[in-house]
Amino acid sequence: MYIKAKSCFKDPQKDRDYFEEWVLQLEKINSRTYERLEVSTALGKTHVWGLNSHDTSLETLVIFPGARTTALIWDLDRGLDNLKQKLRIFMVETNGWPNLSDGATPDIKSLEYGRWANEVLDLLGIEKAFIAGASFGGLICMKLGITNPEKVKAAFLLNPGCLQSFSLTMANLYYNLLPIIKPTAKNVLKFLEKAVFSKPNHMLSEVSEKMLIDYEVFAISRYKDKTQKPYYMDKQLGEVKVDTYLLEGDKDLLFPFQKSIDNAKKHIKTLKEVKVFTNVGHGIETYDKTMNYIGEIIKNYR
Repeated sequence: MYIKAKSCFKDPQKDRDYFEEWVLQLEKINSRTYERLEVSTALGKTHVWGLNSHDTSLETLVIFPGARTTALIWDLDRGLDNLKQKLRIFMVETNGWPNLSDGATPDIKSLEYGRWANEVLDLLGIEKAFIAGASFGGLICMKLGITNPEKVKAAFLLNPGCLQSFSLTMANLYYNLLPIIKPTAKNVLKFLEKAVFSKPNHMLSEVSEKMLIDYEVFAISRYKDKTQKPYYMDKQLGEVKVDTYLLEGDKDLLFPFQKSIDNAKKHIKTLKEVKVFTNVGHGIETYDKTMNYIGEIIKNYR
C-alpha cells in the first residue's frame, strides 16, 4: 500500500503514556474495561477497543471515528449503552489520528482506506458486520462499501465528511481554527459549544465534557498531524453497494445537513433512510437518540 503521509506524537512514549492514563480514567468513570486488541496492517499497527469481542453469537458493530479523535468518544457517558442491546463492538482507532495506532495513511482519494478497513475486519475475524462512521469515519465506511460490500450488513453515516466539502463559512472556519491556533481548554470548549454540541439538547455531562476537552487539547498540541482531511466523494459514491443509513444533526456547522442529504440522495443508490436530529451538532455520535436509532435498525434488520 502506498503511504501518502505519516503523522506522529511529538514525544511518542510520553504522549502515549498520557493517552493510556486518559483511557484508564474513562474506564473508571464508565465502570467498564475496554478490551485492547492490536492488528498488524498495511498501515502498521492498528489499535482496536473491544466490548464483548469474543462473543460471536452477537451481532457485530464496527465503529470508525472522526478526524482528530479517538473512537472511545463514542462511549463518553457510556453512550454505547444507548444502543439498548448487547452487541459485539469493535472501536477502530484509525491510523493517522492521535491514538495508539501508527501514523501512516494512504492517499485519501484512493480506495486504500477501504482495503485497510477490510484488512482490519479480516484480522479481527469478522466475516460480516454493521459499520458506523462519524465525520471522517463515514468516508471510511463508504470506501469499504465500495471495495468489500460483502463484509457489510449496513452502514451508518453520522454527519459524514464525504458528502460535501468542509464548510468555508466564516463562523465554521473561526471556531475550528481557534483551538488549533491556540489549543487551550477555553478555546476547545468554545469550539465544542459552537460546532460539536447544541446545548441544552445535545451535550455531555460535566465530567465527560472535561474528558473530551482534555483529550482535544492533548490531541491538538501533542500530535504532528499530516493526515489528509475528508473530501466530497461525489460520483464515487455511486459505486457504494451496501445499505446505507444517513444520520444528520441540523446544527452541524462543519458539514451543513441539507447539502449532505441532497448529495446522498443524488449519488448513493443504496440509501435506505435519512434521519435528521433536531438541535444536534457535529458530534452526533455522542447523542443518545442517535444510538437509540442505530440500535433499533440493527435489532430489526433483515
